[in-house]
Amino acid sequence: MKFKATTAIAALAISLPALALADPDDDTLVVNGEIEMITKTAAPAHLSDVLDEVMSGWHFRSDETQVMQADDFDNPGMIYTEQAMDDWNTEMGTKGKSCASCHGDVEESMKGVRAVYPKWNDSKEKVYTIEMQVNDCLTDGMGAEAWKKSGARMAAMEALISVQSRGMPMNVAIDGPAEATWEWGKELYYTRTGQLDLSCASCHEENYGNHIRSDHLSQGQTNGFPVYRLKNAKLTTVHGRFKGCVRDTRAETYAPGSDEFVALELYVASRGNGLSVEGPSVRN
Repeated sequence: MKFKATTAIAALAISLPALALADPDDDTLVVNGEIEMITKTAAPAHLSDVLDEVMSGWHFRSDETQVMQADDFDNPGMIYTEQAMDDWNTEMGTKGKSCASCHGDVEESMKGVRAVYPKWNDSKEKVYTIEMQVNDCLTDGMGAEAWKKSGARMAAMEALISVQSRGMPMNVAIDGPAEATWEWGKELYYTRTGQLDLSCASCHEENYGNHIRSDHLSQGQTNGFPVYRLKNAKLTTVHGRFKGCVRDTRAETYAPGSDEFVALELYVASRGNGLSVEGPSVRN
């Protein structure tokens, strides 16, 4: 079932008048001719009242953009994983350690990591994102300075970590101690904000598949992050995209790394449970 809210459509029509139907395609994503991605699957149980199927944002992109993601030589996001590999093997900070000093081969130690984040951190007693974990490793484990949240260096490291899980299904836990944060994220997802009075759901649940101006609204899944956005010519993190979305509602946005965005990331990531990790993906 795909629910259409008249009020949401009206708000979108007022702010973005060129709205037309443009259904997602049924193509299949196979990366490098060998990694077949799950880009459409049954919605997780907690979405059964609003969606029957969840779909990767890849299905809502042009054929040319889709082709770029299917080959690492054409994917502009892959160059950043090479830069991050340099950081992975470089000693930083006062303790003379690199990421590899503790974690060894990134292909082995980071396999499966992206698929389960954000996740509850027992020692910190809060939900942790990959960004938070990377900065803890830098400051506590290496005696180095923390990186800018959602900055270029952080986005590259997230891309390197994500690559090791490509093709694995997202499996973000939302029960136990993480449940309260997940509930908060859900509340934020459905809360209308800004001068346009829009929520995340207004676009990505109630109107996905619609074509607005030059963009095709997707379900807003995060399994492809970090994404290389062609319009910006750089990698964008989940919180970077959240910031842009909130700004587009003409509301005052939260900061990357804020508790609000951590909660929202947990909730949105759980909406894509079952979809393959794609990062770094390519989007418009």
